[in-house]
Amino acid sequence: MTAVRFAALGDSITEGVGDAAPAGPRGWAAMLAPSLSDGPVEFRNQAHSGALSADLTRTQLPAALDLRPTHAAVLIGGNDTLRAGFDIAGTARHLDTALAALRARGGTLLTACLPDPGRLLRLPPPLARPLARRMRAVNAVVHALSARYGAAHLHLAELPWLTERALLSVDRLHPSTAGHHRIAREFHAVLAASGRRLGPAPAAAPPTAAPGLAADLHWMATQGTRWVAARCTDLLPGLLVLAAAESGHLLWGTAGRLDARAARATDAALAAPGPVVGAPRRAARTLPPRPPVLHSAALGVQGVKGHTGLRYSRSGTGSNLPS
Repeated sequence: MTAVRFAALGDSITEGVGDAAPAGPRGWAAMLAPSLSDGPVEFRNQAHSGALSADLTRTQLPAALDLRPTHAAVLIGGNDTLRAGFDIAGTARHLDTALAALRARGGTLLTACLPDPGRLLRLPPPLARPLARRMRAVNAVVHALSARYGAAHLHLAELPWLTERALLSVDRLHPSTAGHHRIAREFHAVLAASGRRLGPAPAAAPPTAAPGLAADLHWMATQGTRWVAARCTDLLPGLLVLAAAESGHLLWGTAGRLDARAARATDAALAAPGPVVGAPRRAARTLPPRPPVLHSAALGVQGVKGHTGLRYSRSGTGSNLPS
């Protein structure tokens, strides 16, 4: 049996923020790891809170390649949309480089599109629309690159984050423990549907109540204000400018121009010259048809605990503050 080596790259979602495990953030990737094989699995989590797509190529990718992974998960881009200097071309370039390098090693790639942070936070429309436009651009890039490199792709954005509040942690940006369990099981189902040999599915999360008002207020008082203050010097001024422009276009009935501009930028990012490593690219590309959503048949089956062959290491750094 081939030894399974699983590297997880990304930001706080993959680091495990929101999963209230006794030993600190654990997360969906650690839950999925022992289910990738019936035998031993070596797991290395390179993800860290606050990571941008640039961190993939700067620090996370070299460390992941040292593992010689048979499986690699890359989930990133949400923090890019929350930065004043958002650049879809840069995001696409870093993702392309990382996925090409990992795919060139012959491993199985796992990717996911991400939910819109503006909707999760229930921001007012003038603030939410620019963030939604950015998130659509990132997800379009992720869809295109996932198809290009044959990744096992999960439509994470389409899970019922808004209707099943228990899937979200108190900060409304990260999965709760139940949400991390759900992501792990969904990824296992996507891999199983593609015919890959796996171990038993990750266990389902025990029933969990959604965070109440008291928990919301406590989080805002102890952590949320720090998060907002940190963003006030970066995202907020730029977002207010975007919101003013959004309101002006809505007033004049020209909001479609903003969507068209974002679409052109995304197309240009995908048509740019690709990385040296990996499959060659054509001079220009159009967005491939989006694959159908794979609903997880495994979700109707109780997962099995008790895998003892998992070797775990964490190389990421950063705080657990939502980012």
